[in-house]
Amino acid sequence: MIRCHETQEEGDWSHEDHQISISQALHQCIATLVGNTSSYISSLTLAGKRLYTGSNDGVVRLWNASTLETLAEATSNGDVITGERGDGGAVKSLVILADKLFTAHQDQKIRVWKINDVVEGAEASNKKYMHIATMPTMSDRLAKCLMPNNQVQIRRHKKASWVHHVNAVSGLALSRDGTLLYSVSWDRTLKIWRTTDFKCLESITDAHDDAINAVELSENGDIYTGSSDRKIKVWRKNLDEEKKKRKNHYLVATLSDHDSGINALALTSYNLLYSGGSDGSILVWERNDEGGDIAVIGVLRGHMESVLCLAVVSDIVCSGSADKTVRLWKCSSTDYSCLAVLEGHGGPVKCLTGAIRDSGTQSEASYHIYSGGLDSQVKVWQILVPTL
Repeated sequence: MIRCHETQEEGDWSHEDHQISISQALHQCIATLVGNTSSYISSLTLAGKRLYTGSNDGVVRLWNASTLETLAEATSNGDVITGERGDGGAVKSLVILADKLFTAHQDQKIRVWKINDVVEGAEASNKKYMHIATMPTMSDRLAKCLMPNNQVQIRRHKKASWVHHVNAVSGLALSRDGTLLYSVSWDRTLKIWRTTDFKCLESITDAHDDAINAVELSENGDIYTGSSDRKIKVWRKNLDEEKKKRKNHYLVATLSDHDSGINALALTSYNLLYSGGSDGSILVWERNDEGGDIAVIGVLRGHMESVLCLAVVSDIVCSGSADKTVRLWKCSSTDYSCLAVLEGHGGPVKCLTGAIRDSGTQSEASYHIYSGGLDSQVKVWQILVPTL
């Protein structure tokens, strides 16, 4: 279902830490996508012309990002992708690798789907998706269960093999070459999986002191994790063969400048890291050119409640908040402009994605931003930003 809305007025914003130039951006909500009104939107990802939305009832829906119409929806056992029995819980994260879709779930599992081409007018019985694996796989679990040293303590009187997440899988990220999948969980672990056979290669137990809410990978391969313990940790793959015998990934740095739990992370292509906190602030971090220390260079303020999600779309940063708004920021180490405040959601904004569009002119850049919220809606925003 699609509902259209009129242009939204730009909201005000404040920043207490920098002298800022305010940029103007034209923005309007061009559509509202509604699936199941009884479930909220918990994750989004965009792959070309396909928009995938995950919800808290364990369902993933596919939309045509160009026409904003629901495609002949993917099926595993019905009209939508679901957990094996429709009981996977909230879909916390979505990532796509070639013809595979990885979905992270509240039920502590990661599911893998084979994507087939969607042909317009195809028969409804022609399956567009096929469930091909649940991670950890059965063979992985059986292999680890046979050896006592593969068991880890998860509660006072309970153990499980280290390949299992034992709480919600909160985030997924792919390595640049697509060979590795990184998952983080509220169980405080960071796990590394091979994408060819879905085997768990490594688990970093107690990677944080509290639930891990976000994971991002930089262009140089470093892994960033953000947690409710108010810390961001930076991990690196070990390239030393002798050291790899002991551990494949190791801790590089711990960033502790946040005053509240960290809910979201986003990385730009030029050494900038954005982190969103439960106090409504967004910290801007920069690594020096030599790949050395990472330091805070700015604080973006304006959200009145927790920042729940962040996304980088070309040269702008998008932030979604429990205050029901989306804010767009200039993505630069010298310019801290708030480009727009998008208002219209009836509940907290949980997830964001977007893409740059062809504006047809060199005087402005055009974007489509997609925001999903607890109001069960995905809003599609058209943004025009002057380039001169």
